[in-house]
Amino acid sequence: MTREGDIAVVHFTGRIADGEDAGEVFDTTDADVAMETGIYHDHRDYEPLEFRVGERTVVAGLDDAVREMAVGDERTVTVEPERAFGERDESKVVRFPRTDLEERSDVTAEPGELVRSETGETGWIVEAGDETVTVDFNHELAGLPVEFDVKLLSRYDDG
Repeated sequence: MTREGDIAVVHFTGRIADGEDAGEVFDTTDADVAMETGIYHDHRDYEPLEFRVGERTVVAGLDDAVREMAVGDERTVTVEPERAFGERDESKVVRFPRTDLEERSDVTAEPGELVRSETGETGWIVEAGDETVTVDFNHELAGLPVEFDVKLLSRYDDG
């Protein structure tokens, strides 16, 4: 079994678990899956993911699953929002005067455009009117249960 502090090396595919987008792949370490599902980006390496168990560098539900696995194990785990990308928080949907965003040289204030707040949070413009622009700073998968197909390729203690 994998213990806290171990380095876990996994292949995974993450999918939306519920709703109208159920089954849609949002991330994977498998280039073939990425190409088949239309999420392939040629600037990315599709290699196994390495992370230190317990350091909160991956979704908590994925970290939890790996703790229960032995090398070579494969499983599919469903992860509720609070252990995945968090619950949706309406206070993270913020209206700004359009002129405030347009004064920045990197923003055209159009729906779908990514913007970064002064505190470093990233959000996307969900609505743009003549006077105001609405930006959603929630993670795009906030509030959604997800599932991961995960295979533990190896684990080691680098200490």
